[in-house]
Amino acid sequence: MGAAAGTGGMGAAAGTGGMGAAAGTGETGAAAGTGGMGSAAGTGGMGAAEGTGGAGSGGGPAIDTGRLPVALALSGDIQGVHDPSIVRAGELYHVFSTGPGIAIRTSADLVHWSLAGSVFSATPEWVASAVGDVESLWAPDISFWGGLYHLYYAASFFGTNRSCIGHATRDSLQAPESRWLDHGAVVCSEGTDYNAIDPNVVIDERGTPWLVFGSFWSGLKLMQLTLAGAPVDGTLTSVASRPSTAIEAPFIVRRDEHYYLFASFDTCCTGTSSTYKIMVGRSQAIAGPYVDRLGNRMLDGGGSRVLTSSARWRGPGSNGLIRAGESWYNIYHSYDAHADGMSVLRIAELSWDTGGWPESGGP
Repeated sequence: MGAAAGTGGMGAAAGTGGMGAAAGTGETGAAAGTGGMGSAAGTGGMGAAEGTGGAGSGGGPAIDTGRLPVALALSGDIQGVHDPSIVRAGELYHVFSTGPGIAIRTSADLVHWSLAGSVFSATPEWVASAVGDVESLWAPDISFWGGLYHLYYAASFFGTNRSCIGHATRDSLQAPESRWLDHGAVVCSEGTDYNAIDPNVVIDERGTPWLVFGSFWSGLKLMQLTLAGAPVDGTLTSVASRPSTAIEAPFIVRRDEHYYLFASFDTCCTGTSSTYKIMVGRSQAIAGPYVDRLGNRMLDGGGSRVLTSSARWRGPGSNGLIRAGESWYNIYHSYDAHADGMSVLRIAELSWDTGGWPESGGP
């Protein structure tokens, strides 16, 4: 939700509210948004999770590389999805999104989607004492490394940075006897100059996991994790900021020699009035500095546009990437002007230009 200070979107940033950090996960064994070697599902490493088959494996619609990328024509249970995060386990893609309990949807082909339950039957007990009686859990991020699926999620109230990011793990998304184990809070932000929402995990070239998060306030932060998914020492590095305007919902993916930092600028969660847009910068080091196509630093408000509104699809944002075979896809939510501004799951083809910058279909 990651919305801006004092606004109030779901999973949004500092007090505003766009629903969190997207799809930063990725297909099992594919690059999907993170990118460490030897990791799988949703981290971008070369191993595979749950029998999914190695780096870059996975099914999805074939992309015609001789034309511009386009959005997929999705069907099924795709309405009401905010802050989607995706991973592939076995033959199914799983999308996690903001809401009570964190809803899960599945698809075999990235096109046809079905509701498949939720992560939690009740909000984890630690949330009430650390944050308060929240209605929903925001901006989940799903990834796979070390033989476990790692789910990070946010608990917060709109318009405040009384927020915490929680962490849960599970060994299988396919085995019905497998259960989520919640590990409590990873980072909280009340009384600080940042907002602990909109989490995303990226695995670096050495196999080290990092957590990027943030919304409004002083911007987006990066924190090193242990291989178990806990903070190493809590040290934060700033990677992007817009001092007078909104930024949130970070997602980092490693491709070739660069890390790409995607973020949602401006505001979400107001239906067709939403002004979200997806921006990107890149760096050769995971901690930055991230710069846009013109060399402007994201710490100074820079960013190159990836996706913005159309007449029908308003405020695209809270995105992540997944790689299926040799094809890349951009996963995000947008508000449908043909459905009273409802938030809808969107997936678009994504290509890379000759300079190595992403070009997305959609919105």
